[in-house]
Amino acid sequence: MNPFTDIDHTLDRSNSDVVLIVDDVPDNLSVLHDALDESGFTVLIATHGEAALQRALQALPDVVLLDAMMPGMDGFEVARRLKAMPQTAHIPIIFMTGLTETEHLVAALDSGAVDYVTKPIKPKEVLARMAVHLAGARERRQTRNALDAFGYATITVRASDGALLWQTPLARDLLERYCGTQAPQTPPLVIDWLQQCLGKLDQPGEPPRLTLKQGAKRLTFRLHQQIDDTDAMGDWLIVMREVSDTAVIAAIGLSFKLTPKEAEVLYWVVKGKTNRDIGDILGSSPMTVKKHLERIFIKLGVETRVAAAGMAMGRIRLLQPQFEA
Repeated sequence: MNPFTDIDHTLDRSNSDVVLIVDDVPDNLSVLHDALDESGFTVLIATHGEAALQRALQALPDVVLLDAMMPGMDGFEVARRLKAMPQTAHIPIIFMTGLTETEHLVAALDSGAVDYVTKPIKPKEVLARMAVHLAGARERRQTRNALDAFGYATITVRASDGALLWQTPLARDLLERYCGTQAPQTPPLVIDWLQQCLGKLDQPGEPPRLTLKQGAKRLTFRLHQQIDDTDAMGDWLIVMREVSDTAVIAAIGLSFKLTPKEAEVLYWVVKGKTNRDIGDILGSSPMTVKKHLERIFIKLGVETRVAAAGMAMGRIRLLQPQFEA
């Protein structure tokens, strides 16, 4: 495979990190490519801005080494576009620049870079800078993968402007279903909640959670961790999980050995509904609901609906901590 023209769409990331080098000078590309390849990296190449954006979207590299001054689209604009796309916003960018004036270095960082190296390029310095940022990227990727494996959806939001930088496929589906939004837009409710959480970071205890309800289901948001080294207005990983009333009802039935109908009745008792309300919800008469309740009282060993609701709530809290009556 010619690294200057091709992209392997089945990149194996299990044993090596993927690096995209963007530079319009062949000699610079050659020196860096050889040094990184010998160090065990999978190296991709782009010689202009449009190619860099295309390769970044296709391969989703672990880090981008980006030349600042290129004809056409310069490195600053490439960085801004990479950071504006949710698929690539999380990728660390290291600028390679011969411009050492303060305003140019500030421009590099303002456009989204995490670091820079000055030309002429010294491969050992580049490797050292990359090692720092790749370690953080690996840790964040492992965290997201672990959360996904247990059914938790995750997003990354930039607190300074509320931009949605990264999301799992499950998170994308949930945000569309509950909020009707798509990346890079973060739902306004989530932005407001995040700002409230950040205002309470100095207080003891876990920040408050956000819960959105949709019929018999609820979506909870929990502030998980900050994923950069800036101040509180940096990037934050938020964990989302959908909780279904159906699962809660099933848990009630299993816990107290109730029939499915009895479990439904007890669930709505926990919700504070009257027998008439429950009958309307389940399509039965209040008298039928009363008979179900009598059998529930016997199975739970209680005499009142308040006592039954208390027992059920205690068990539900153990099984579904996010449940809200």
